[in-house]
Amino acid sequence: MHDTTYATSRFAPPEIEHRYGPNVHLLDDPVALAWLARLAARETAQPELGRLVRRLYEHLALLVLGAELPRRRIDIPSRMISSSPEAVYRGVAVDRTTPVVAVGIARAGTVPSQICYETLNELLDPEVVRQDHLFMSRVTNDKGEVTGTAWHDAKIGHQVEGRIVLIPDPMGATGGSMSAAMTHYKTKLDGRPRALIAMNLIVTPEYIRRLTADHPDAKIYAFRLDRALSPSEVLATVPGTHPDRERGLDHHQYIVPGAGGIGELLNNAWI
Repeated sequence: MHDTTYATSRFAPPEIEHRYGPNVHLLDDPVALAWLARLAARETAQPELGRLVRRLYEHLALLVLGAELPRRRIDIPSRMISSSPEAVYRGVAVDRTTPVVAVGIARAGTVPSQICYETLNELLDPEVVRQDHLFMSRVTNDKGEVTGTAWHDAKIGHQVEGRIVLIPDPMGATGGSMSAAMTHYKTKLDGRPRALIAMNLIVTPEYIRRLTADHPDAKIYAFRLDRALSPSEVLATVPGTHPDRERGLDHHQYIVPGAGGIGELLNNAWI
């Protein structure tokens, strides 16, 4: 007889209540929130900032992969098999053959993508894991307002058929770069991705509105929703109750309370 305890898996990370729809996952994780508050504090700089980004993305990657990777039955003998024929784990685990791409959007997404790529290589068969690189930047007008996204270059494997595409980018502000990246993977490459997943540390209501409108099939995972510039009566409601009245971006499209320019901070480069 096989133990049925691990015949199925219902794992899903806990989430806060919201009304943005089933593809938006705002995680309820007090450890991550503590790390994120330290990361965003005015006095936090390198090397602590880099360590916190690594901890947060290692943590987020495991939660997302546990929730989103398909599962399969495995039968693995343990070291005790030499003395007991029952020493075999029979149950479910993530499917190690699932093809996955980690996408690095320079600059803020470069380190998070590398962290996800390393995690994937430890969890899955490395033969099915790939890392792509995109180089794009915000386009602003003379008032400092974001007006679009400019592409500079890309290093991408063209085959995406059936692959899960992970796009880790710390700050989900306007959604312009993330939407452009997802459009590229849907329309410019060979095949159709199995899933597109944005992995953010902080997101705004504006970001959620943009992505759910442009890519309703994509999924968003984030540790925190920042909407501090919303009216007080809106802040007293469940997120997503009044989506058109929620606001988390200042007039320069930076997140409030946010964490500042993570790309600049990670690289100690202010251009």
